[in-house]
Amino acid sequence: MSSIAIITLAISLGAVLGILLGQVKYRGVGLGIGGVLFAGIIVGHFAHYYLGFDVKTATGQATAEGSILHYVQEFGLILFVYAIGIKVGPSFFSSLRGQGVKLIMWAVTIILGGCAIALAMFFAGIVPVDAMIGMYTGAITNTPALGAGTQMISDMAAAFGQNGGQVPDGFNASIVPSAYAMAYPFAVVSLLLVMIILRFVAHTTIDKAGEDYAASKSKGKPSLTVMNVRVANPAFFGKTIGDIPGVASGDVVCSRYRPDGGELTVARHDQKLSENDTVHLVGLSSNLSEAMKAIGSKCADCMTTRGTHVTVRHLLVTNRGICGSQLGSLELEKRFGLSVSRVIRAGIQMMPHPDFVLAYGDEINVIGTMDDVTAAGKVVGNSSASYNKVGMMPVFIGIFLGILLGSIPIPIPGVPAPMKLGLAGGPLVMAILLARFGDTWTGNLIHWRLPPAAIATFNSLGITLFLTIVGINAGASGFWETLTEGPGLKWMAWATLISFIPIMVVGFLMIKVSHINYLVTCGAIAGSYTDPPALAYANGMYKDAEASSIGYATVYPFVMFLRILSPQIMVIICAAFL
Repeated sequence: MSSIAIITLAISLGAVLGILLGQVKYRGVGLGIGGVLFAGIIVGHFAHYYLGFDVKTATGQATAEGSILHYVQEFGLILFVYAIGIKVGPSFFSSLRGQGVKLIMWAVTIILGGCAIALAMFFAGIVPVDAMIGMYTGAITNTPALGAGTQMISDMAAAFGQNGGQVPDGFNASIVPSAYAMAYPFAVVSLLLVMIILRFVAHTTIDKAGEDYAASKSKGKPSLTVMNVRVANPAFFGKTIGDIPGVASGDVVCSRYRPDGGELTVARHDQKLSENDTVHLVGLSSNLSEAMKAIGSKCADCMTTRGTHVTVRHLLVTNRGICGSQLGSLELEKRFGLSVSRVIRAGIQMMPHPDFVLAYGDEINVIGTMDDVTAAGKVVGNSSASYNKVGMMPVFIGIFLGILLGSIPIPIPGVPAPMKLGLAGGPLVMAILLARFGDTWTGNLIHWRLPPAAIATFNSLGITLFLTIVGINAGASGFWETLTEGPGLKWMAWATLISFIPIMVVGFLMIKVSHINYLVTCGAIAGSYTDPPALAYANGMYKDAEASSIGYATVYPFVMFLRILSPQIMVIICAAFL
């Protein structure tokens, strides 16, 4: 059997067993995608000892099989971080506002705390640099950080060895994934344990925390709401819907209209109002209250389109020719008799102002007859098939630019190897920038965002390849011996301190000092470690996962970037003292 066939079988077997292992849960908690790492270790171990499968020679050089695995591993990492960047790019900069800044600052404190503990172990002579980096990246359960740290160890070793120089002890890149694999499971346990302890620290119950979060939402950024209003002010009899306060400016949308005793129809700006007519308004609650007080009173009339000739549909913007155009330029009311109640982008509802600039994948919520909706759909595209079709050219352009960005050296005085964003950081940063600004930069000729299904596929495929191969390499490089005869158990113990202490201390301060909601705190803690199993546990605590998800999503992009940089900086600091 050829080497390619054996490698493919090993990767496939490790992935299958790992996915099955990750699905095993106890009280809703499991390893998740981390299961493929351990399955890879098992596959690599048995392949090495029973089939003679080697990833490196006796002198430490990569074999042909090892080189192939290394390439596939790194390409998997690139796919994973690029998908993350495309996903979080549109919301990355907006997450820096409001409470997000506070959450990010606490997450940075967690990062600094973990780095400080790991560096203290190195300077105390407890662990060498390579084991420290593996312990640290495993303790924070961050796979891209593992890739960046391993690459930095390799680059630094190569820099020391130039011109026949002596490579100091502690710069063996193969040690890093072994220490990572030792640390990872205990880090997950530490996260879950901290969440349980913090519940008692907060003196709260899950239900109360959820209710408190729901109550606090009204104090934050207002969301769109709806209101049915009956016309009762004589001053508005004979006036038009366009005269309702807020409608002309776009702050209030009137999407449906029912004359007194009549049938529900689409609201038009030139529709004249009469006594006891009912209008369906959409907007911020403050603007709706102002409009209601001006024209009449709130009513409980049912304004559903069910059983009428009017329908409500979402039109998906897939016509690339209108991307970058203003919503008002489509003239959906004038041309098709449609009322636009809102625009939905990345799950967020926004007011349909005429100057709203459309982007690929936006959903326009319209009300009108089925024939009119169908005709308008041809203008905006409204093709799920087109939206779900992945344009591969932008993906590879983005990866190409990301690798170039990651290859730019950042020289540090006195350090033999410069710092780089690397194969993890470069594509991540480039994807964030392209997802947020790429359409504008390319004049809407290239659209960089990906359908959710494509993002999920790239994300899962990339992380599965990366973790499986990391495990295979570790298993085939003496992982079992390290655990039973070497320092494996010590690595586990020290890594537990790196993972537990920072989140326990910072979690306590978030609740007691900053008075951050317990569920949001749990989500932010999971996000500070970019840990999906911990997020799954946090989301499962309360019936509505919004609070924990918000905490996770707010800190995730910024933390991911810092987690990738932190092991590189730590290696540089250690090298400067050798």
